[in-house]
Amino acid sequence: MAAAQLTASSFSVRSLLPSFDGLRISQAKISSVAPLRQCRPFRGLVVKAATVVAPKYTSLKPLGDRVLVKVKVAEEKSTGGILLPTTAQTKPQGGEVVAIGEGRLIGKNQVDISVKIGSEVVYSKYAGTEVLFDGSNHLILKDDDIVGILETDNVEDLKPLNDRVLIKFRKDFILVRHYKQVAVAEQITAGGLLLTEATKEKPSIGTVIAVGPGPLDEEGSRKAPSISPGNTVLYSKYAGNDFKGPDGSEYIALRASDVMAVLS
Repeated sequence: MAAAQLTASSFSVRSLLPSFDGLRISQAKISSVAPLRQCRPFRGLVVKAATVVAPKYTSLKPLGDRVLVKVKVAEEKSTGGILLPTTAQTKPQGGEVVAIGEGRLIGKNQVDISVKIGSEVVYSKYAGTEVLFDGSNHLILKDDDIVGILETDNVEDLKPLNDRVLIKFRKDFILVRHYKQVAVAEQITAGGLLLTEATKEKPSIGTVIAVGPGPLDEEGSRKAPSISPGNTVLYSKYAGNDFKGPDGSEYIALRASDVMAVLS
């Protein structure tokens, strides 16, 4: 039996592949490539959301239950004296009332604005319409957007308006699942992970410091709030405006409807 021999001359891989006669690979020719342009950063681009009032207008009169507030200048330095960039500056939540509307009619009663010209007020953080008037930043707010009157630097002196309530955080207790009370200062999870300030459980128990005169009913009369200063209350965790006192104490101003229960 003759042995079959394979040699390089008698065996070719090309013979095993199908023939693609007539198929030619064309070569793409690139005549030139434009150099990439480096994009310039928009360092000087500032977007202003405020409506700019032309200098020819010297008076701005709010209508109805609206109030014109001259906004306080944002904090430019931290408590340690470090200069803050614009993005890190605290957004102002207070200012001076410079003009008020005539009020509104509820039922048969005419309800006046709850603040006067010259009052130093605190308002909801994202309320109102920003207006650049007479070279200064202003806000046109509804009377109901004003949280309270604050004539000093101490938040405990805040006089809540309408249905607002001022509460001081209870730092000694926090309500958790199964109604167990644990220290708020706990900073480590069960797995041993260190919690940042943003991930810590936000307190929802506090002591009422001051209450407003109450909300308006359908006839325009005030309805007395059901809570009083000194009450320990459980409130909605993500409601209201947060404040810090001179000694570092934390406060929140919210609507009475955000208070869920009185603890005793």
